[in-house]
Amino acid sequence: MAARAININADLGEGFGAYTMGDDRALLRIVTSANVACGFHAGDPMVMAATVREAAANGVSIGAHPGFDDLRGFGRRPIPVGAAEAEALVAYQIGALAGIAAAQGARVSHVKPHGALSNMAAVDDDLAGAIARAIRGVDRDLIFLAVAGSAMARAGRAAGLRVAEEAFADRTYDDAGNLTSRKRPDALIRDPAAAVAHVHRMVAEQALFSVDGKRIPTRIDSFCVHGDEPSAVGVARAVREGLERAGFAVRPLTAMEFAA
Repeated sequence: MAARAININADLGEGFGAYTMGDDRALLRIVTSANVACGFHAGDPMVMAATVREAAANGVSIGAHPGFDDLRGFGRRPIPVGAAEAEALVAYQIGALAGIAAAQGARVSHVKPHGALSNMAAVDDDLAGAIARAIRGVDRDLIFLAVAGSAMARAGRAAGLRVAEEAFADRTYDDAGNLTSRKRPDALIRDPAAAVAHVHRMVAEQALFSVDGKRIPTRIDSFCVHGDEPSAVGVARAVREGLERAGFAVRPLTAMEFAA
């Protein structure tokens, strides 16, 4: 029987100008999909181009990582937006990365919202629908990499998109299945062994588990490691090795099958 395919993704290209963030080069030798910042919460044309080139050289599928226009807050501060504005800002950022990728002989194959935009759309049907419409409007063949069990996953399927449901290797969950606030001391998982145990439990049971012990069943197609964390390379390497030891085939999103 063929090994079940699983994806590991990371949020990358999050430097800006003279400022760097994370070890993208090392991560692009471990993960199989890259979510590239599109210039709003982080990134700029040169950073985007370099990240795309490195991803393509390593056989890593490339995704747009749109966020709020908030460099100072790294896109992690909530900004109230209407559906029309959200749709436009997501389409704009996908288009920016698609242009950069085409100039490098590569292509964008998925979209994953960033930070506060993702957190808000995970529980807001209108915002989730606007993001799905933006993705479909730019290219209906794009994969929507959405938080597992979220309003975004539902909106993506309703829009006829292929949806990959994502859990986080380095984050904890609350009882509603949402990420715990970064203000909590237990919000992040930086220990590689703890991250592996966290991932194994989720993938074995196809469920999220809250910090208070609640089990939330959901499909899981991909695991994310945040590239801006100092622990990212160690966590990503340990998670990939752990999944492969467990018999999973770690693949780019473009090599996986998803129901529309």
